[in-house]
Amino acid sequence: MLDFFETFKALKEAALPSGIEGAQAEVIKKYAKDFCDEIYTDRIGNLICRKRGEGKKLMMPAHMDVIGFMATCIDERGFIRFAAVGGHRAYALPGTPVRFENGVCGCIGCDNETDVSSLSDVPATDLYIDIGAASKSDAEEHITPGTCAVFAAAPEKTADGSIITPYADNLAGCAALLCAMSEIKFSQNDLYFVFSAQEEVGCRGAKVAANAIRPDMGIAVDLTLTGDSPAERDNKRMAVSLGLGPAIKIRDSSLICDRPVVDFLRKCAEESGIKYQNEVLPAGGTDGSAMQRSQGGVLSGVVSIPGRNIHTPGEIIRESDALGAARLLAAAAQTEI
Repeated sequence: MLDFFETFKALKEAALPSGIEGAQAEVIKKYAKDFCDEIYTDRIGNLICRKRGEGKKLMMPAHMDVIGFMATCIDERGFIRFAAVGGHRAYALPGTPVRFENGVCGCIGCDNETDVSSLSDVPATDLYIDIGAASKSDAEEHITPGTCAVFAAAPEKTADGSIITPYADNLAGCAALLCAMSEIKFSQNDLYFVFSAQEEVGCRGAKVAANAIRPDMGIAVDLTLTGDSPAERDNKRMAVSLGLGPAIKIRDSSLICDRPVVDFLRKCAEESGIKYQNEVLPAGGTDGSAMQRSQGGVLSGVVSIPGRNIHTPGEIIRESDALGAARLLAAAAQTEI
């Protein structure tokens, strides 16, 4: 199997936000080329890796886009105002280092005049990116409206096998899918591994891919929230924890997973000796919903990697859970649907 952490680090290094996923797609191509028969990119930017089989079509999407920021204007002092690309927690952003797509680095700041009583009161409109410019004209030499930025922090591995990083959502899912691809020896299924575009802004890419592929079954891979942290206050009754294996989704706010797919994944896990958790997510959505609602409908499910602090610069996952997800995806890919 591929080295999960090294694969993830390479993807994180290339990460760019929804709509400009080409850099991470190139990294994925380098890893995927030895494990599939055909690689192509569709019009919306999905990277599709096909491993041909004589059986039914199985589509496995992992979204390769990440949340980020897009410059909207530069104020008279040289500070860059921005719009969010995807969902952010505004209170977690002040002081966060960022990197623009052209390599310019900066840090997110908050207007001095902002008067807030708690972190949760920070309004996104009062945030800006400071690149150290002396004036508006100085900043304009480096950044123009429409230029995108991402979190700049590097992944760190802890002694207990946790990984603290931006963009585990969902580059950890992409790395797990690549690891799964590297384990597949033979499958009767006609396999489509889809590294999808623009999930963070509405699950757009996976729906386009599903409409074109018309799979018989779809199994997405993504992160899910946990119920084992005070940070997940709205999610504290959720029975998913770090370190207890990948989760098989039953529902979230975007879909009720099709029971034949849930049962199929449980069977694959149990027959392969893979420890798993049952996921009932109160909020959020994944590419599973896009497949389920594509033209004609697709039997859909999701394999999830548990994560804390999702959509912040300090997401936390456990490497063992990601490797379990990879093993489960490989088992499912090699089991006739």
